[in-house]
Amino acid sequence: MNALDVARAALDAAGGEAEAVAHVEHSGLARFAGSEVHQPTLIENAMVTVRVVHGNRVGIATTNKIDPPGLAEVARRAADAAESSPPDESFPGLAHHADPPAVEGYDEETAALGPGDQARLAAASIDAGGDVPVYGFFTSASSELAVVSSTGLSVHQRMTDATALVVAADENGSGYAEQTAWRAGRIDPTAVAREAAAKAQRTRDAAEIDSGVYRAVLEPYAFAELLESFSHDSFGALGMLDKRSYFSDRLGQKVFDEKISIVDDALDPHGLPKAFDFEGTPKRRVQLVDAGVARSVVWDRTTAAHAGDGVESTGHAPPAELRDWGPLPSALCVLPGNAESVSELADLVGDGLYITRLHYLGVVHPREGIITGMTRDGTFRIRDGKVAEPLVNLRFTVAVPDLLRDVLGLTNKVALVNSQNFYGERYPYGVMAPAVAAERFTVTGVGSKPGI
Repeated sequence: MNALDVARAALDAAGGEAEAVAHVEHSGLARFAGSEVHQPTLIENAMVTVRVVHGNRVGIATTNKIDPPGLAEVARRAADAAESSPPDESFPGLAHHADPPAVEGYDEETAALGPGDQARLAAASIDAGGDVPVYGFFTSASSELAVVSSTGLSVHQRMTDATALVVAADENGSGYAEQTAWRAGRIDPTAVAREAAAKAQRTRDAAEIDSGVYRAVLEPYAFAELLESFSHDSFGALGMLDKRSYFSDRLGQKVFDEKISIVDDALDPHGLPKAFDFEGTPKRRVQLVDAGVARSVVWDRTTAAHAGDGVESTGHAPPAELRDWGPLPSALCVLPGNAESVSELADLVGDGLYITRLHYLGVVHPREGIITGMTRDGTFRIRDGKVAEPLVNLRFTVAVPDLLRDVLGLTNKVALVNSQNFYGERYPYGVMAPAVAAERFTVTGVGSKPGI
């Protein structure tokens, strides 16, 4: 039974005014540690969320039991929740019929990969790691999303995704690399392992530095992680309406360097394309930042109705378990610059830091975009425009708007960096980011040396 059939069966079980969302996953993940394959994970699952509407009272319930008794039970629980819920005067009603755009994002060869294939591709990473033990995984999946409602809405999409991730590490150093795509054929697990192992070799004999403000080059991994953490509050409409977004009262103002333009574009075939959101609303490309000027945020139907003044959903309603966050960007892309390589960015920096990735990120002050965390798996000192000696992991606290206010350059290519953690339902998303060279990156202390 595909996702659309499951959703229709759930809607029939609910009767009356209702909506059903079905999310189906077929996935496998081959982990490896210390250069040995272990802990293979195979998932076959279907999740159904039913939303029942009684006037202006709304109830929601979720199940993974998709037989008739299971669907009848989830419909009953949603109806009971609606009856016991307080009236919601801001509820915009269920979405009506829509024709979502045609998008790419599904590959038969990727969908056909089985556990043997996933183990083989994981083994390719191990073989390419060389003398440095490697840790990580290769994973691939096919997933489906369907939304149907009593208002005549019926949308369905199949998606595939694959990721190879490698941390090469021993007691003396560590390096990181990954590749993500909706076509597994675009991923080279051996190249991922070689990149991570080469970085690990260069991190040996790491030195410490003083706290302070440094120029810095952030690889796409680090830039994407920082931008995603910033986006949760600042690029969504609920954050703006609640005044916790950096964009609150700043739309139309110059907030970043003019080299920075950011879109959320789930239709882009270079990313992980989506046709509609979890309310069935078609996805739209949203210009968040244009040449440094804050232009917009992403909306769902609830926040759009709350804002009024003709504001419409941009197709960014999250799944039910994230609904309290409001609409979230899921296809961020920073437009590239002119630099041919990270070496050219290091030359622009002259003296500063080179950062591969970030870890343990925490938002300290969402209204000002202040984020804290630690660098990891490849931090170096830049001297005379060259990436020089390795450094220990560094603690940092940065205001993202301050970091992006004076940008020295961006590479002319972007990398798709995976954002899903593979612990919940499979919904592939990521950030497309170039490497960036910035004037200010604040180091607040030192942490552990690279390695295990």
